[in-house]
Amino acid sequence: MKVTIDIDCTPEEARAFLGLPDLRPLHAAYLERMMSLVKDGLGPADVEKMMRAWMPGAEQWQSAFWNLATGGKSGS
Repeated sequence: MKVTIDIDCTPEEARAFLGLPDLRPLHAAYLERMMSLVKDGLGPADVEKMMRAWMPGAEQWQSAFWNLATGGKSGS
C-alpha cells in the first residue's frame, strides 16, 4: 500500500510547525554587512579574515590532503 500526503504551506508556516527558529533578522543583518563591505570596498585582509571565520581548521585540512597526495613525504 502506498500513501501520499501533499502539504501546501509557506516556508514560514513549515518552520513554525516544525519548531525551527526564524532566522530572518540574522539573515538581514548578514546581508546588510555584506552590502556595506561591497560598497566600501573589500580589502585582502578582510577576505582573509572572512575565510578564517568561515573555514576553521583549513590549514589542518590542507596539511592532511598534502600528506595524502605526497604519501607523507616532506617537500624538501
